[in-house]
Amino acid sequence: MDDLKSPPGRRLLPVVISVTFVGFLDTHLLIPIMALYAASLGAGVGVAGLIIGLYSIINTPANILFGRLIDRIGFKKPLVIGLIGDALGMFLYTLCRTPWHLGLVRIFHGGAGGLVGPATMSVTADYAGRTGKGKAMGIYGMSMALATLVGYGLGGVIADRLGSKTVFLFGGAVMIIGVALSTLLPVKRQPASETGETSFRRIGQQVKGLFLRPGLTLAYSAIFAQYFTFGGVVILLPFFIKDLGMQEFHVGMMLATFAAVFGLAQFPSGKLSDRVGRLLPIVAGLGLGIISLIILPSMTVFPLLLLVMAVYGLGFGLLFPSVSALIADNTADAERGLATGMFHALLTAGVAVGSPVMGWVGEGLNIKAGLMLSPVFMVPALVITLVSLRRK
Repeated sequence: MDDLKSPPGRRLLPVVISVTFVGFLDTHLLIPIMALYAASLGAGVGVAGLIIGLYSIINTPANILFGRLIDRIGFKKPLVIGLIGDALGMFLYTLCRTPWHLGLVRIFHGGAGGLVGPATMSVTADYAGRTGKGKAMGIYGMSMALATLVGYGLGGVIADRLGSKTVFLFGGAVMIIGVALSTLLPVKRQPASETGETSFRRIGQQVKGLFLRPGLTLAYSAIFAQYFTFGGVVILLPFFIKDLGMQEFHVGMMLATFAAVFGLAQFPSGKLSDRVGRLLPIVAGLGLGIISLIILPSMTVFPLLLLVMAVYGLGFGLLFPSVSALIADNTADAERGLATGMFHALLTAGVAVGSPVMGWVGEGLNIKAGLMLSPVFMVPALVITLVSLRRK
């Protein structure tokens, strides 16, 4: 298949970037507002964390199952269906009247999103050259980061000025544009070997084999730890900022700062990982993530809060391209859909576990303690990476 440097690949690149951006925009539009929207429907901090996590609880197995489906039929049809489901989910948020209504919509939205992540990552990996996977995943990460930046900024501002329901309607309209863009992608031919039997037992064996494969174990552990921490930030940061007397706008700006630095770091970090290897950027990213969240609860001035979130974003930006490239480095074309599905499954599983667990920690102890404890899984991930670096 042509890579992203070839003429066909270069023509596809703007479409891939655009579809990836749109495919992840909906979830990031919701992050600055979902906790407080759930609270407005009568949810406490713990229940709000569970509602946020429901998306990821459903999205986690959906990523694995749909990743295997992508290996069999290609990425185009699943991507189109997933974006249609995302659009419908965004419109359904406007109909919620109780926390349980909101939870049901989160479940539907999480299932639809399970098609989008593996499809967009698979098309990027398929068109990456053999020696440029770090750069390709940097481009992929930039698309996600841009969605994060725009989503966080717009979500907070629109909700503050026009209300939460306007955010949902806007997101649904953008998803419809994404459906149109995704029809421009080519249909990838699948290998003949992929026409055989598929069963849950067979998928389970393949999942186990991929998870235990050297290189992939490190990538999967690091991405779970990264997004467990992020799940804690997503649920606790809005309440922390509200306790300081600030509003949704400030939450959106803090998350937008995080996303801006995350995005700017993607491409140079991806190129760096192609030159020096994957492990050094992972070590730096995990270290910065741990330090920034230990410091964050002691900040009370908005400019300093923005600075700490910028450091946190830099840690994300160093980590993401390298762990993504490890997936491409250690998989064949015929198994990449499942491998990227597992990657996105563990990404969303981190949020699924992190949001309710750290929400309950914040409710049981206090919000500041919850934020400081959020990077708990990043510490063993850092140790594992350091051991791997020393052995190498």
